[in-house]
Amino acid sequence: AGMNGTAIENFVCVIFNVSFMNCTWHVGQTASGDTQYFLYWKTSKKEDFTGCQNYIKDNYGRHTGCRFQNVTIENKKAYFLVNGSSNGQSIQSYKKMIILYRIEKLTPPLNVTVNCLEGSHSCEIQWQPPRTSHVKRHACFKYEIVIENK
Repeated sequence: AGMNGTAIENFVCVIFNVSFMNCTWHVGQTASGDTQYFLYWKTSKKEDFTGCQNYIKDNYGRHTGCRFQNVTIENKKAYFLVNGSSNGQSIQSYKKMIILYRIEKLTPPLNVTVNCLEGSHSCEIQWQPPRTSHVKRHACFKYEIVIENK
């Protein structure tokens, strides 16, 4: 239900710093200026949806995103629902399922050290895996080293 073009567009979520998640969207192209959107989410089909507690707003006070804390990834799927309200028109709702580990932006590797031996033209570079809430096996990580002569 709702008028075509009133649902949100370009819904994107990213998880960063292990347990923070931001979701953002654009206002529907045909949504009237007084449209307000509300995001709900859950991590299993059995749960009830919970509403966003910390909205990101545009210059007109419309909700265009949500900030989350203490998100646990594990092997979870997340189910998102964004609906809207307006005085003048009915707003289409938007639904999306996201597999959470696919949207995690990893932190850089920790404790990077470089020891170069003068004269032998060899260096030893060591690091520890990035912090993450769900990867248990360090062999899962692949690294790329870019060496620039300065």
